[in-house]
Amino acid sequence: MRWKAALPLLAILLITGGYFVWQQFKPAELPEGFAASNGRLEADRTDIATKFPERIKEILVNEGDVIKVGQVLARMESAELEAQLLEARAAVAESEQQLDQAIAFLAQRKSELTLAEQEYARAQALGKKGYTATERVEQRNAARLAAQAAVRSADAGIKRAKAAIAAAVARTSRLEENLKDYVIRSPLDGRVQYRLAQPGEVLGSGGKILTILDLTNVYMTIFLPTRDAGKIGIGAEARIIPDAAPQYVIPATVSFVAADAQFTPKYVETRNEREKLMFRVKIRLPAEILEKYAKRVKAGITGMAYIKLLPTARWPESLAVNLPPVQEMSND
Repeated sequence: MRWKAALPLLAILLITGGYFVWQQFKPAELPEGFAASNGRLEADRTDIATKFPERIKEILVNEGDVIKVGQVLARMESAELEAQLLEARAAVAESEQQLDQAIAFLAQRKSELTLAEQEYARAQALGKKGYTATERVEQRNAARLAAQAAVRSADAGIKRAKAAIAAAVARTSRLEENLKDYVIRSPLDGRVQYRLAQPGEVLGSGGKILTILDLTNVYMTIFLPTRDAGKIGIGAEARIIPDAAPQYVIPATVSFVAADAQFTPKYVETRNEREKLMFRVKIRLPAEILEKYAKRVKAGITGMAYIKLLPTARWPESLAVNLPPVQEMSND
């Protein structure tokens, strides 16, 4: 029964140890010119979806993977589209051959027109001298007019061939661009949060494959009363202490202050009621820190946020910036 006798001592040690740790990591009393509130780290979410209805060929990332902008995330089955592209390219080549034929045909018709005009001129000269019949002159003129019409028709054939080439090239370009969309690339730097589909699934247009978190846009949303929110300026200095790692102090800046109160009452008349109003404030982490600690950044982590309300206020020593060492980062 000795263990029962030791229970009170064990409880005292646990309480004493917990109090010591709390004293080590808790910030000191905030001086004048600062505000504090608890919140949760958040990041913008982006759904990665298909542009065209098709079967998923492969997905190259898993949940939790850190990804870079432009990285290939998935591929769709594209055999049918590739066949259409080959057909379109063949149509371009065929239209170019038709253009060559039309150009040659026009040259032939122009040559025939030149001969017809020469024969008409000779017949007309002989007719004036009475050496040839008027009927012969009229025949040469009709031949000349027919040759002119043939030249115009050949010229129109060239225009049709050029239009056919333009249409075939446009279709080829459209299919090539569509084929690029069959390779799903990341639009931003981030982390895969959810994998919503599997290879072999057939998705409709706009079907979601992945959800990724934008690690370049991480922030904490907090709520402050009117007396504090009214003093905050956009760009004001802030500090964040995550609950999961209270030994670290992360620098941040205020990027948004709501124009309207978030909590009821909406409209108030008395001072006491006005003091109940709470305003949403967004505190954003610096891009250089997010890039350096991308593997450690996690949305959903709770913590405390501290904001400098007065530019002349000085941060207490307990809220001096303290970031994890790079060596610790590489071991995570």
